[in-house]
Amino acid sequence: MTTHLALLRGINVSGHNMMKMEALKTMLENIGFTNVRTYLQSGNVFVDSEEESASKVGFMIKQEIFKVFGHEVPTIVITKEDLELCFKNSPYLKEKDIDTKKLYVAFASTELKKENINDLKISQFKPDEASIDGNRIFIKYAVGAGKTRLEGKYIEKKLNVIVTMRNWNTVTNLLKMYVEN
Repeated sequence: MTTHLALLRGINVSGHNMMKMEALKTMLENIGFTNVRTYLQSGNVFVDSEEESASKVGFMIKQEIFKVFGHEVPTIVITKEDLELCFKNSPYLKEKDIDTKKLYVAFASTELKKENINDLKISQFKPDEASIDGNRIFIKYAVGAGKTRLEGKYIEKKLNVIVTMRNWNTVTNLLKMYVEN
């Protein structure tokens, strides 16, 4: 049995792609996932499955959401190791007196190269900062996520990938949930 963490992009945001977590949980159990747990209303779902392939699990979830709720919801499935690497490899956690409320991680649908940072043209977003590590883009906002143009849709367009973003508090709590499982 493998535990997967599915990150659903863009559900329950500003009245779009609305779905109750209890209904999502029931739907996932109905297609064979076990030990289904959600965190917050923003699309963080742990599932246990005999299926080991993260991409297959993501496809199954995305397909079933469309069938049941009628929403096209990009789904990225990550591992406990992905979350652990956030703590190990974030260049911003090493900074003295870092305000973790300004830290975000954009999880990408594919592995990125460090040189992809050039494609983001990050200098136009100064003083915001970003760094790429595998399928993760670490972002440090100078003011906050609501006051920048360096957001998910921009990243997707520039890098031709799907991303879903989580704030540092959520990343921390998701790792705790993985460990407690």
